[in-house]
Amino acid sequence: MNIIQLLLMAAGFMALMVIGYTLLSGASPAKESQRRLQAVRYRHSESTTDKVESQLKKAIAARKPKQFSRAGADSRLTALQLRLDRTGMNWSLSQYLYASVGIAVVFTALVYLRSEAAMLSLGVGILAGAGLPHFVVSRFIKRRTGQFNAKFPDAIELLVRGLRSGLPVTETLGVVATEVPGPVGSEFRAVVERIKIGRTMEESLQETADKLGTAEFQFFVITLAIQRETGGNLAETLSNLADVLRKRAQMKLKIRAMSSESKASAYIVGALPFIVFGMIYWINPGYIGGFFTDDRLIATGLGGLVWMSIGALIMAKMVSFEI
Repeated sequence: MNIIQLLLMAAGFMALMVIGYTLLSGASPAKESQRRLQAVRYRHSESTTDKVESQLKKAIAARKPKQFSRAGADSRLTALQLRLDRTGMNWSLSQYLYASVGIAVVFTALVYLRSEAAMLSLGVGILAGAGLPHFVVSRFIKRRTGQFNAKFPDAIELLVRGLRSGLPVTETLGVVATEVPGPVGSEFRAVVERIKIGRTMEESLQETADKLGTAEFQFFVITLAIQRETGGNLAETLSNLADVLRKRAQMKLKIRAMSSESKASAYIVGALPFIVFGMIYWINPGYIGGFFTDDRLIATGLGGLVWMSIGALIMAKMVSFEI
């Protein structure tokens, strides 16, 4: 049995396990029961905050999220450009592609000079070129989203104070764009600029919501849309929304603190075998060189990778919480 057959068998086995896990895993009964209890509480509660949160959850459930079609190159490039825009770094598609190709070439050359295995070097290079830029972009998106969500309740409170002082909504958006620093100010400046060139406020806000892809800003857009359709005190509604967003952020921080130990253990357990393998191979290639030549060791290594992937998936599910 050669290396190609072993790789195909390992890939088929992994795909079979993923499909089986997808088919057998369903909705958690505890989570479904909790959702039903919350729906009853929202329906019969007299609290204004509960009513606002209930309306937001219904609106989010009713509205289909905008997704890019995966058929065709243009849609994928558009989705990639949207990810780059979310970083706030003004990166272009050409820069991203050049960086990916450069990383792939460098890693391929380094691994080939060390191991002289062409297929292995090419595989490592492709994985590095596709994975590292994606990981860096994801980190920048996560950091910018966290900065936005941290200042967004303050921006809503500033909107509330402007509305209570008698300013119209468009004027208060301009005040937020100039007074609030960071990603919040830049995104609201983009909204104000769209309104100045003739776009409606709903279209401008929805475009920003599609760009950010955060539930917090989507709550804000839906709140304004509901208020314009049904009327009511917008300042009071936005004040309740700011309180809900702050409580949501506090719950996220509590969950992060409670799951930090499990995440650290998962990172250490998952990364330690690869670190030790890489260090030993770099110091003494002949000691573990059989993992690239001997069919039995190759099969053992692939089996270990499969089981480690299953363990990492289980640990990720254990520390994943819905809010």
